[in-house]
Amino acid sequence: MPEKTHTPKFKLAIIGGGLAGVTLGNALIRHEHIEFHIYESALEFSERGAAVGLAINAQRALHRILPQADVTLERTGGVPMNSTRIMVGTGQSIGHLVFDLAGTDPGIVIHRASLLRELLAPLPKEVLHANKKLASINERENIDARGSIEVNFTDGTTTYFDAVVGADGIFSTVRDYVLREFEDKKGEYRASPAGFWDCRHLVSLEKAKAALGEQYFELDRQYGWVNDGAFIMHDVLENGTIVQCVICAVEKDPPKDRKRPLSREFFEETLGRSLESAHTRGMVDLILDQPSPHCYSEWEHKATPTYANGRVCIIGDAAHATTPWQGSGAGLAIEDAMVLGTLLGAATSPAEISAAMKAYSDLQRPRCQSVIDSSRGTGDILCGRHHEAGLDPDKLKEALLPRWDHIYGIDFEKHESEALKKFECIKQERQ
Repeated sequence: MPEKTHTPKFKLAIIGGGLAGVTLGNALIRHEHIEFHIYESALEFSERGAAVGLAINAQRALHRILPQADVTLERTGGVPMNSTRIMVGTGQSIGHLVFDLAGTDPGIVIHRASLLRELLAPLPKEVLHANKKLASINERENIDARGSIEVNFTDGTTTYFDAVVGADGIFSTVRDYVLREFEDKKGEYRASPAGFWDCRHLVSLEKAKAALGEQYFELDRQYGWVNDGAFIMHDVLENGTIVQCVICAVEKDPPKDRKRPLSREFFEETLGRSLESAHTRGMVDLILDQPSPHCYSEWEHKATPTYANGRVCIIGDAAHATTPWQGSGAGLAIEDAMVLGTLLGAATSPAEISAAMKAYSDLQRPRCQSVIDSSRGTGDILCGRHHEAGLDPDKLKEALLPRWDHIYGIDFEKHESEALKKFECIKQERQ
């Protein structure tokens, strides 16, 4: 954090040290009037999961946060996906091309841990606090006072802040606080199964070539196969040395703990005729070739009435957990950080924080919910379950190609301008 030339006007806690929380830290670091601290419940700052895709919208948002974003992304070892090829993996049209995508603005596939490492690098060590699990949040009586929010941790410590941002994941404790005034008898606001499971494994490029075929690695291309109830894909990362292998499928009986062990028998039962493809059989071999292989249910937030409650708000998966079918979870978290960082930067006193957070919620919530719903529908199509397209390559192309336009086509200059206008309107209404 830059050396302060004066006393910060307000102090903010970020709960959660994953990609969302750390990106927000990078967005706030340039604002001298904000002191922030990031609290991570794990013993160290780390990211679970194999790879993350940053599409062009995510890259543009990151550039608005980090002037040196190009260098940051280069250091992650991310691999530009200069093309994506989707094919039919089973049935009468097995092997038929659905579409090839190649653009001048390619997405980048990055190892999650590498991205977090580079986003942590600009942040001062004194603002990073590991092994600090949130226990509760309480508002003191005088909510207009400095340090009016009491943040309690499970280690028995308590700290006071002017604002709190929850970036603590899909089962967020901060989310429960933000939504505490909303009645939820049907459980609509809790994370719930989306109807799919997935499993992933990282293998060496040489191992992937041997199992899947060298012809699939002549280019740094993302491949996907639409099957009957399942989707198989792989992409390349870590400067072209590592391959992410992914199997996703429709899930009818999600386990309560989101996790189930994998076996060859399970794949035979769930993938069915998809296994007639040599590529799918090779992918199964790669997935099973790891200690204790498991698949995980994909969960999502099907509805969220608000992302903000006073001076407390939520971002990333805490606000809008989504399925991975459109590769937008990380991108939305970066967008959240961009918008919220801009709004908090415009807030000149603790009294304006709640207006900034409401403006963030009003702007981001409709966009993020549209992506959640779109992603779930895209999963149905890629698993061959679209009522019209099925496994027909031409109909699949027609159904799939327009589905990313509303995600990638955003103008972030206008988006931030709209956020600031909302902020000013809310402040005027409250005067």
